[in-house]
Amino acid sequence: MSSNSKKRPALGKGLSALLESSATDITSRDLSDSSVLGSVAMLPITAIEANPFNPRTHFEQEALEELSASIAQHGIIQPLTVRKLGRNKYQLISGERRFKASQLAGLKEIPAYIRVANDQTMLEMALVENIQREDLNAIEVALSYQRLIQECRLTQDQLAKQISKSRTSITNHLRLLKLPAPIQLAVREKEISMGHARALVAIADEKNQLELFDRIINEKLSVREVEKIIKGKSDTPEKKTKKSTSDAHVTRAQSQFTESLSDRVSAKVQIKKQSTGNGKVIINFNSEVDLNRIIEILNEE
Repeated sequence: MSSNSKKRPALGKGLSALLESSATDITSRDLSDSSVLGSVAMLPITAIEANPFNPRTHFEQEALEELSASIAQHGIIQPLTVRKLGRNKYQLISGERRFKASQLAGLKEIPAYIRVANDQTMLEMALVENIQREDLNAIEVALSYQRLIQECRLTQDQLAKQISKSRTSITNHLRLLKLPAPIQLAVREKEISMGHARALVAIADEKNQLELFDRIINEKLSVREVEKIIKGKSDTPEKKTKKSTSDAHVTRAQSQFTESLSDRVSAKVQIKKQSTGNGKVIINFNSEVDLNRIIEILNEE
């Protein structure tokens, strides 16, 4: 697409700004009932289809039933947002949870903002809308970030600016997608927190990730406890063995040095080390004469 093409709407300004965009794949002239565009209308629920671009794929049945009961009693407070595909045919842009709950409640019509949008704008609107939801789990947020980066051709820095999030937050979410499927599912089901998942990402081996994941579930470990376990495992047996062998070698070399020097000067020799790593070698003498004797021995070639 050339640089003169129509500019895409900014992602960071929220859904309301996007809805004001003129981006469209069909014009008002193509719609026989275009007068409803941009307004709130009561639409037949059977005329609305789900949004294939919605990053949210999991809906808790109990929560849906609770929302359904509320809608049945009080109605829908916040209208859905749909795009018009043709005569009496619409597709959700946002509000799928309310849409599903309305179906459960047996509603025949639901209020909706009507919008005309092309697929690219549709994807961006759905992703940005969902990213800003508090009830979206960390994996769904990560998938939204991934799709915005891959399908909307954004860098992490560009995405961070567009949605007013830190680059670190985006990176931390994306790293969760590297975890094994059982762990990702546990994040989705809220069996473990994002903090648990982030800690598990630090483990390179998948088998070890799953083993610690099982402990988190079975022992109900806190994030801090998991971090301590991982920190303790960072010194692997191989590293500990090498460290132990190295320490023993240094100790033995120091002992041999003091014994050799003690034998040479016929005096007690000590090595005094400080916690900072520096220190001194001490040669004990009994008198001025004894000191001169030691000096003469050390000066000998």
